[in-house]
Parts: sequence; structure tokens; C-alpha cells
Amino acid sequence: MDILILAVVIALVAVGAISGLVVSSRKKKQLPPPAPPSTPTITAPPAEPQVGEDAVETAEEPRRTIEEVGLPEAEAPAAAPVVVEPEVPAAPEIEVPEPTAGRLVRLRARLARSQNSLGKGLLTLLSREHLDEDTWEEIEETLLIADVGVVPTQELVGRLRERVKVLGTRTPAELRTLLKEELLTLVGTDLDRAVKTESGEDTPGVIMVVGVNGTGKTTTTGKLARVLVADGRSVVLGAADTFRAAAADQLQTWGERVGARTVRGPEGGDPASIAYDAVKEGIAEGADVVLIDTAGRLHTKTGLMDELGKVKRVVEKHGPLDEILLVLDATTGQNGLTQARVFAEVVDITGIVLTKLDGTAKGGIVVAVQRELGVPVKLVGLGEGADDLAPFEPEAFVDALIGD
Repeated sequence: MDILILAVVIALVAVGAISGLVVSSRKKKQLPPPAPPSTPTITAPPAEPQVGEDAVETAEEPRRTIEEVGLPEAEAPAAAPVVVEPEVPAAPEIEVPEPTAGRLVRLRARLARSQNSLGKGLLTLLSREHLDEDTWEEIEETLLIADVGVVPTQELVGRLRERVKVLGTRTPAELRTLLKEELLTLVGTDLDRAVKTESGEDTPGVIMVVGVNGTGKTTTTGKLARVLVADGRSVVLGAADTFRAAAADQLQTWGERVGARTVRGPEGGDPASIAYDAVKEGIAEGADVVLIDTAGRLHTKTGLMDELGKVKRVVEKHGPLDEILLVLDATTGQNGLTQARVFAEVVDITGIVLTKLDGTAKGGIVVAVQRELGVPVKLVGLGEGADDLAPFEPEAFVDALIGD
């Protein structure tokens, strides 16, 4: 019996063991199998944004790295620089100045607007029925106000009194003729007013232009170059005014407009040396005329005036100066005469250029300065235009004074 019970117990234990194994086997079949190991995917970082030609990269030709090229980044070849050829400025167009013959006649209206008060004033006074002493004093005053000067005024009034007395009756036409004749005598019709441009030797004519600051000296030199070119002369300019800023630039601009070369030096350089070189260049080029612009000296500074004399002496080593023109501002009146006297003591003035004669100038300064220096007025400036410098013609000048 005991053996039977023991056999039953053993059988039960065996059955339980077999059941546990079956359950365990089923549980294992229900769990998902573990995933097989694989190599992780590495995503490359996005490329940096590029500019210009580097912004477009084709799939067929991928961008190469520095490592592939085999050069460190600092030694990567740079793009070849773009060479831009400098633009060559065009040569200035050469101007052809208008002829100088009769230029003052063409500018007569401009002259008459500022000067006819003198002539008309005299005609009005001379037309009075009775010419008493008070009237003659008024005539004298009119002439003095016009800067004719004391001595020339006395001479003119004396001749007018005598001729009016002989004439007797005075029609407007007779008075106009009378006044024109006497003014022409006063201005002078027999003076040589031609600007000398020939040396008489196989060298250029040499003209030196002098005057104080503010008279328009450098501008007048440039305009004179136009006058000479208009008359068929070839010109070399000497920029010997080295003390005034931009004077050489100003003169060179005037020269370029008519095809005249300018010889210049450094600012503050020796004026005499530049003047000498200008004449030397004029000889080498076979020019007709050399124009030398000098510094605008203050007439109260003796040392500067002495230096002007040095310029003259140095230039004369090439040969004698053919013309020394003094530029005066016609509006300065008697002060201009003071300047004229001082310059005449330093250099031998041969002619006068009166500028600004179309403004508030007094026409009588023509007479006064000629008497003061004993040399003629050769050129007059009648405006700001390039061709407003005219040879002085006494007849046209007097006609402008008394009007039609």
C-alpha cells in the first residue's frame, strides 16, 4: 500500500514538472526576437551658404575639400585681381579766338554804357546859351571827376574856350565835332599802340606782364595769349608768379584753351629761374612770342619790387625784352597812378593795359596814366569774357565817350 502511494506521488511530481516545462516553452515563443545589430547612419552637416560663383555646385562636380586639394586653407590660391585700365582724359579742345581787328568797335556799346556820362555831361554844358565862368568851372569839375588829371583838364578847357569863342554859334553837331576833336588830341592818335611781338633777332619776342595783386594780371596774360594766337602768333607762357596759390594752374588753363604751352615750377620757386626757362623753351620750340606772368607785387614792399627787377635782368640774358606791360585796374583812379609810378622806377614800362574799363571806371584815366608814364595805353579790358581784351583804338574810345 505504501508502495502504491509512493508511486502515485512520484507520478504527480513528474506530471507537474512536465507541465512547467511546456508553459515555459510557450512563454518563450511569445516574446519578439531581438533586432540584429546594424551600423548607425551618420548624417553630414549642412554646407555653409556660399556667395557668388561658389553658390552653385553641381552633382556631377561636387565641391572638393581642403584635405582633397592637399593645401592648408591659408595657402589656398586667391582669385586673380581684375585689372582696370585707367581712363585716359581726352585732350582739351583747342579754341579759335575771334580776330582782334575792330574788337573795340564791337565792344563799343559796353564801353559807352559806363563812359558816356563824361561825354554827354560835357555836351550838355557846352550847349548852354551863355558859357560863363561858372559853366567853365563845371566843365573842369566834370573832367576831374572822370580822372583826366589836373594838367590835361586845364589844357582841354583852354582849347575849348578858345574854339567856342571863335565858333560863335554852336549847333549840337558842331559841338559834337568840336568835343571829339579835342578829346582825340588829349588821348593821342599818333602814339604807337601796337604790342611788340618781334625781337628783330632769330629769337621769340619776349613780353613781361607786371602789376599788383587784384588788377587781373594773370587773367590779362591769358587773354593776351588769345589775342596773339588770334593774330597768328605761336605762344609759350611762363608762369613766374610762384607766390600766389594756383596762379600757375590758372595760367596753364588759359594756355591749354588756345594750344599754348606753359612753363612752370614749384610753388614758391624762384620766379627769375622760371622766366629764364620759359624763354629758353620758346627759343627751342621756335615760338613767336614768350609771355611771362610775374607775381602781383605790393608796391609798398621794396624787397619784392627789387626781385621783379631781378626777373627782368635774368630774362635779358637771352636778349632784350621787347615789351613790358603794366596792368592797372581802371576803377582805382589815382591809386593806379601811384602804382604806375613805382613800377616805372623798377622796370622800363613800354605799355599799359587798363582792365575793368567797362565798370565804374572813369574814362579819363586813359589820359592821366599816359601823361604820368609817357607810354601809351595799348590794351583795355571790357568784361569777364575770354575775348573781352581789345587793342586800344582812340577813335572808337572817344566815340563811346560822347555817344552817337
